[in-house]
Amino acid sequence: MMGNYKALIFVALAGLVTAGCSEKKKTEDIIVPKAEVKAPKGPVRMQDYKQTKDIQWLGKNYQVEILRTADDSLQMVKDEDGQKFVDNRISLRVLRSDGSVFYQGGFTKAAFENCLDNDYRKTGIVEGFVFDKVDGGHLVFAASVCHPQTDEYIPLVVTLSSTGEVGIRRDSDLDTFGNEEEDNDD
Repeated sequence: MMGNYKALIFVALAGLVTAGCSEKKKTEDIIVPKAEVKAPKGPVRMQDYKQTKDIQWLGKNYQVEILRTADDSLQMVKDEDGQKFVDNRISLRVLRSDGSVFYQGGFTKAAFENCLDNDYRKTGIVEGFVFDKVDGGHLVFAASVCHPQTDEYIPLVVTLSSTGEVGIRRDSDLDTFGNEEEDNDD
């Protein structure tokens, strides 16, 4: 009798196991994972940048020093996700060969306001400022105000005259061919 009892328990357990492995009922529900909205991190700061270049200008030797630093005293900008970015300040010094200062000044986004549209005034930061070339009695610099962490920017030209006057304009003549144009003039 005990053997039949064991056989009966075995058959019952086998039935439960088989029932548990049967096909599950299909449902029309679609489960989509929740989209994670990333909370903005602390303000993003660009890395400091320094350029020092020795140049010949008006027959004399000069040194151009450019320093870009993130400046917490400037108004921060936000992108469409609410991420804050610290704007930058540019310091420019032009030194004579004896080390005396010919020009010393600074540039923030406010210096470029007349060249910017409302969007860049509100959401742009000063990104680039580099020495470009000597053009007669002027030193020419390339500058830009960008939307942070994008490829969108407004190119600018900053000139410094031999009398220390600064000119700023939008760069409407982008150099897309490198130095080819200069090479063709030979």
